[in-house]
Amino acid sequence: MKSLKSVEMDYAEIYRTVLSEASGEVFVVFPSAGAVEKLVDTLDELDDPPTVRLLAVEATLKSVMEDFIVASITADLIADETLSLRTTESTGMNSLIVTDETVVTLVAAGELVAGLGTVEDDFVGSAREKHAAAFEEAEPFSLRTPPISRVHETLAETFSDEVDADFGRVLDSLDAARGNGDGLDEVTISLLIAAKHELQLYDISRWGEDTGVASKATFSRTKTRLEDEGLIDTTKVPIDVGRPRLRLLLGNERLQAADIDELADVAQDMLATDD
Repeated sequence: MKSLKSVEMDYAEIYRTVLSEASGEVFVVFPSAGAVEKLVDTLDELDDPPTVRLLAVEATLKSVMEDFIVASITADLIADETLSLRTTESTGMNSLIVTDETVVTLVAAGELVAGLGTVEDDFVGSAREKHAAAFEEAEPFSLRTPPISRVHETLAETFSDEVDADFGRVLDSLDAARGNGDGLDEVTISLLIAAKHELQLYDISRWGEDTGVASKATFSRTKTRLEDEGLIDTTKVPIDVGRPRLRLLLGNERLQAADIDELADVAQDMLATDD
């Protein structure tokens, strides 16, 4: 082989190094969950990213895309045709990055990751042919999360720039947005921001359903849970015809006094205490 190198670094550094030098399509195959997250982060950060074809085990992608932060950025990359996702049931294969010029094998050892690369023409060509064929035969991965750019755009248009800015700052304060103790999920965040700005449940749930964040029923169930746990309060707003609508309010003095960058931490603390 013409060249073989080992670079001990994290996934983000390996992706940044390889992708910034790549031209044409790049195949990323059999990555771990952590490697998928770093790939999405890296593609989002690059000014001129290559087109990446990601082939991964379906269970891995499902697990990663439960995090709204990662999934919504991924949706933007898909919309921009920077990234496409397909699934495979193959296991026990090496994790690879395949460009026009090189093949890099990713090897994890504890907290260290080694990128072992070769630029030998015949090997690279054979690897590209193999994985391009595997990608074409694989099933597309269905991602239902809306692009984060659409979320921000519609929040600002439907409500205000302030509502959108607060939603973004809460997301930025979280490492993950999965719910179940690993960050707040996107519906909980939306309802807390709506309560901070004293919006109506009808309006925020209609926005959520129209945008693809979640159904009105999911918003209603989550509102009830947050209300039961004292995070949210409501007051009735009379309308000309039909049942009164509900205006959302923050239901706890700690939340009311919290800076927007601290809102998520206070809410998670309250939810954990109630559990």
